[in-house]
Amino acid sequence: MQAHSFYLRPSDRDAREWEARVALAACYRMVARLGLDDMIYNHISLRVPGRPGEFLLNPYGVMFGEVTASSLVRIDLQGRKLEDSPHDVNVAAFVIHAAIHESRSDAACVLHTHSDASLAVSAQAEGLLPLSQFAMRFYRRQAFHDYEGVAIDADEQARLVRDFGAQPVMLMRNHGLLTVGRTPGEAFMLLYYFERAARIQLAMQAAAAGGAGPIHMPPPEVCERAARQFWEQQGDILAPGEREWPGLLRQLDQSAHSRVPDYRS
Repeated sequence: MQAHSFYLRPSDRDAREWEARVALAACYRMVARLGLDDMIYNHISLRVPGRPGEFLLNPYGVMFGEVTASSLVRIDLQGRKLEDSPHDVNVAAFVIHAAIHESRSDAACVLHTHSDASLAVSAQAEGLLPLSQFAMRFYRRQAFHDYEGVAIDADEQARLVRDFGAQPVMLMRNHGLLTVGRTPGEAFMLLYYFERAARIQLAMQAAAAGGAGPIHMPPPEVCERAARQFWEQQGDILAPGEREWPGLLRQLDQSAHSRVPDYRS
């Protein structure tokens, strides 16, 4: 596969925007590496530094594993492309992401997937249960948004914002997961931890249904203590992605394939 000549090169970009593009492209590649993408149909967005009301989004029709820094499309909160690109943007991506970027100062990066385990848990009445240390991070810190059909109607934006509130993740019932972060690394790691916790929950529930016996649930006060340890960064705990992100970038760089344009390009 050849790089597309219409993509703008680093020399055409503000340095801060280019750094943001590289980080967001890396996030797309990492989601694809974990198999948590949905071909071309999920989306991750990132605010453009120094450009209020503008954010970067994947070109519709490009696979997550193909996304490069220069291929990302810059749009405004009304969904208008702010630069030449042969690609459209996913309408559902604009509806979801624009609403969250506009309403939350902490949502520099907004990540949405249809990953299997998270989607399965989204349909359970209580969502993610505190059954593992992975899950404790999200104890009483998950939001829920009922399914309204494909998210292509602008009037759903107000309800998305209302339901999300100030939580770090939101389960879109029967649909998928939303995470927000101050960086792509933070949003990605929240997806990673949530998906791990969801898979563990489904495995425990399947084992219990198969006769393994009841599942042990830690007491609420212990769950809340663990959640605070994570979010208040007690001990040597850091924000999600702060330690992991450099190593993930190294893995991407080491696994670069000559036939696929580098994510940094």
